[in-house]
Amino acid sequence: MEATRGIARTPWIFTGAEEPRMQTREIDATVLETLMAAAVAAPSIHNTQPWRFGMRAATRSIEVRADDRRALPLADPERRAQHLSVGAAVFNLRVAVAHLGWNPVVRLLPDEDEPDLLAAVRLTTPTGQLPDHRWLYPAVERRHTSRMPFTGRPVPEAVVAEMTAAARVEGARLHVPDFAATRLLLGLTAAAEARNHAGPARNAETRAWITTPGTNVPYGIPLTTLGPRDADGRMPMRDFTGRSPVPGPPARHFERHAQVALLSTAQDRREDWLRAGQALERVLLTATAHGVRTSMLHQAMEWPDLRAAASLSQRRCCPQLLIRFGYGPDGGRTPRASAHAAGHHTEGTGPAPGRSGTASAT
Repeated sequence: MEATRGIARTPWIFTGAEEPRMQTREIDATVLETLMAAAVAAPSIHNTQPWRFGMRAATRSIEVRADDRRALPLADPERRAQHLSVGAAVFNLRVAVAHLGWNPVVRLLPDEDEPDLLAAVRLTTPTGQLPDHRWLYPAVERRHTSRMPFTGRPVPEAVVAEMTAAARVEGARLHVPDFAATRLLLGLTAAAEARNHAGPARNAETRAWITTPGTNVPYGIPLTTLGPRDADGRMPMRDFTGRSPVPGPPARHFERHAQVALLSTAQDRREDWLRAGQALERVLLTATAHGVRTSMLHQAMEWPDLRAAASLSQRRCCPQLLIRFGYGPDGGRTPRASAHAAGHHTEGTGPAPGRSGTASAT
């Protein structure tokens, strides 16, 4: 198995009921590789991958920490988007743990004396049926952000209902607005885009995460996957190039009637941000499993007044992210750092030499 080609494959044996289980309950290098490959496949703002992982053998727990070396001081001063990104990685860990036959037990913000420790995922022996989200494991590798135009074909209500239910299970809400509210949300996003481009420092921070062909950098967004601008100006996709001399792809016509969904929580604490990140990834994987493409419109969430306006006067609504979804082309893969580059380490056990747990999917 070539770790750099995608999610690690796991050996199975089958019972008469065709229920998969692992050949071993040992947390060895292959298991760690599978878990880390799934975790780092999560989406993150600007593909900063702002996480570090550690294995505590004594408690059979994967610790997930924030990595402030890849923070965005201007776009994300409170680290809210960083928590969303880490939450998405935590959900992928949960899916992979269940896929391998364990039950994942998650503690968010487990130690107030370690503020960078955002979550711990303990691998426990299941006493009953495994979590129902394990069926999403194949979607972890297939999920890619698509910044390309969609066809405009509506996503069926049944699929949208599954996406909404996915967010609700994780303690968040996914609101699909009507036509007028959709225009308002896209207008707020466009206003945020204009503000971002008006500030040279913001432009520079965003451009710093664009990578050009041949650089072989495991973070950031390759120039080749940026996607075009909307020739009609209706879809405010983030322009990562800004006033850079590096030209972006030519403008294209996007879908006339966008389908978007607003992810929100009832409160706005660090724990809520982590739950929202898990809800986000569960929604994205559910969409992927049904062949639906997704992209994130986060710009309005980066400005307090625009984020407040995005609540659409809903009670107990703290907007976290706007998701665009529909049918269209694959947006292309963005790089992923190896588990070691992402800060993977073990306490009491370690991966076999040469096994990096790398994933390049999504």
